[in-house]
Amino acid sequence: MTAELVRGQNHPLPGTRLEIRVSVGKPIVAGVTLSDDQGKVRGTDWVAHPGSPTLPGLEVPRQAAADHRLAVDLGAVPEAVHRVNVLLALPVGVGGPVSFGSLAAPFVAVTALDGSEVASYTITDLDAESAVVALELYRRQDAWKVRAVGQGYAGGLADMLTDQGLPQAHDLAGSINEAVAQGLARSVAVPPPRPSDEARVRTTGQTAAPGQGAPGPDSTAAPQPAPATHQPGDASPGTGGPVNYTHPSRQTSAPPPPPPAAAPAEPGRTAQPVAGDATGWSMEERLYNQVWGMFEDLARTAAAYRSAVDFAESRMDQELDKVLSDPRSRIGNTGDVAREAARAKHGLLVDQARAALDRDLGQLAAESEVVEPALPLAYAGWDSPVWHAYRAPMEIPMALRLGDLHLPERPDLHIPMLVRLPLERGLWIDSGRSSGTDSVVDTDQLRRLAMDSAVAHAARLLAVYPVGEFTVHVIDAAGSAAGALTPLTAAGVLAEPPATGAAGVSAVLAKLTQRVDLVQMAIRAGAADALPPDLDTAEQLLIVNDFPHGFDDRAVTQLRYLADEGPAVGVHLMMVADREDAAEYGPLLDPLWRALLRLTPVADDHLADPWVGHAWTYEPPMAPPGSRVLEQVLNQVAHARRTGGR
Repeated sequence: MTAELVRGQNHPLPGTRLEIRVSVGKPIVAGVTLSDDQGKVRGTDWVAHPGSPTLPGLEVPRQAAADHRLAVDLGAVPEAVHRVNVLLALPVGVGGPVSFGSLAAPFVAVTALDGSEVASYTITDLDAESAVVALELYRRQDAWKVRAVGQGYAGGLADMLTDQGLPQAHDLAGSINEAVAQGLARSVAVPPPRPSDEARVRTTGQTAAPGQGAPGPDSTAAPQPAPATHQPGDASPGTGGPVNYTHPSRQTSAPPPPPPAAAPAEPGRTAQPVAGDATGWSMEERLYNQVWGMFEDLARTAAAYRSAVDFAESRMDQELDKVLSDPRSRIGNTGDVAREAARAKHGLLVDQARAALDRDLGQLAAESEVVEPALPLAYAGWDSPVWHAYRAPMEIPMALRLGDLHLPERPDLHIPMLVRLPLERGLWIDSGRSSGTDSVVDTDQLRRLAMDSAVAHAARLLAVYPVGEFTVHVIDAAGSAAGALTPLTAAGVLAEPPATGAAGVSAVLAKLTQRVDLVQMAIRAGAADALPPDLDTAEQLLIVNDFPHGFDDRAVTQLRYLADEGPAVGVHLMMVADREDAAEYGPLLDPLWRALLRLTPVADDHLADPWVGHAWTYEPPMAPPGSRVLEQVLNQVAHARRTGGR
């Protein structure tokens, strides 16, 4: 049973391997200090903070965030350590809140590795304080206990570290604040290893979700909510180095229940929908799970309606066949009456199914009207007002919106297509004709739309990553996409000018394949801290326009290598291509296409879900006509890079 602590209360810990979870609602800095039996911190090497996130038995987050997980192994801390203090502080110089009094009360929980909660503490009565000692884990007769502290400091990190006896308190506090503000305390997160090909195929022949495998190029599936992943406290090849090779911390156990919703509806009335009415550790995660819950509800509702209509038609056909098979009822009133009765039953069943469908669709539409305005920046469409107040984020979001999905039963009911970050698969923006291509759209216009869509996707990725966490390269061998690339080139957010010609293609591919090789070697050797100092540890996106123009056999091989090996080390592909243009390569490129998630620049019903196999219509995330929001956001991204995020 969870112990809900109040200030000063203690509670025994059942083991030494623990996790400490923090939720505040706004980005904060989390750290840990170690102190001896006198309560003194002996030096800076007894402080774990974003700039130096690991100590023996401890690992803290590398950047400011609204939700944190700290990994603790008390059995591995030095023998001289008698206390482990969990510190929370507001980042300085980033334009955020300056005191805890303006935030919701911080919530801190100590959990076992299986996710079961041991003790929790809500830190109340904070006002002008900008730093606080949240919890204290301490030795008592060869056992460990946790105490709720809640000691705040208006002078911030410097005063808090000074109070713990650290001589270099002011210098260390300054370096921590500078690291967070400049975005230096960062990590590159990459997806977990993909399963084998055998695990990708369902028994029905339908491909699995992106988190479970790689669907073929003409179909995909919705990501599953909240998959279990690596625990921060577990051993990792990347621990201690400049690159974190684990996926971002995700829940591995049942999350807390959703917050209390609105009061129950009166009898006979439908309850009003509430944004964030799903499980999750944060509002971002709750909204993510709610969106995909809406997706599943719409899939099941449409499937039930279609099944009911099919049943009604099958039953009517059987009854009509029975009438026709009886010579006595083929002529005269008896046959007419039987046929009318069969059609009446069919109409009644269809009407009942349609009424249930309309009821369920109405509820989902009402929920969508509430959820859409509440979506955070990474989940919001380009027409959302949140983009007009854009500021460079301090943490990598859980997921990214890649467009909208809808079914023909209710075309105006759009469900955001959210894909987990970092991307586990590259993207293929199809510039060829498909079932959704209007005959009015000519080939050149379709290619331009495909490149515009690629630029919109790249802009969203650049906007939702912290400063310095995402780098974009472009290969435009023939220079045909210069106009479409103007928003990226004019803002100056590309790593270098778009590569043209065979030499440019070769240079970019060589640089990215070398990066993949170096990081893979570091992983195998367990020496992530031995990477070259000039290596760009940010995630990399390579946009390839008009493939295979400008690619020889060697370049094609390198591209396949990046598609297969790149996502595991933070290198992603975005291909803008018509598959027919590469037909001369035959089956050689089939693995490349299968490794990518196919998207289209126009509405097209080519995406399939893994539950009932619906063909969902995909709508690309384009900015509203005449809007300059994309250029404004990219200019803000460029400004944040020049000023270090300030």
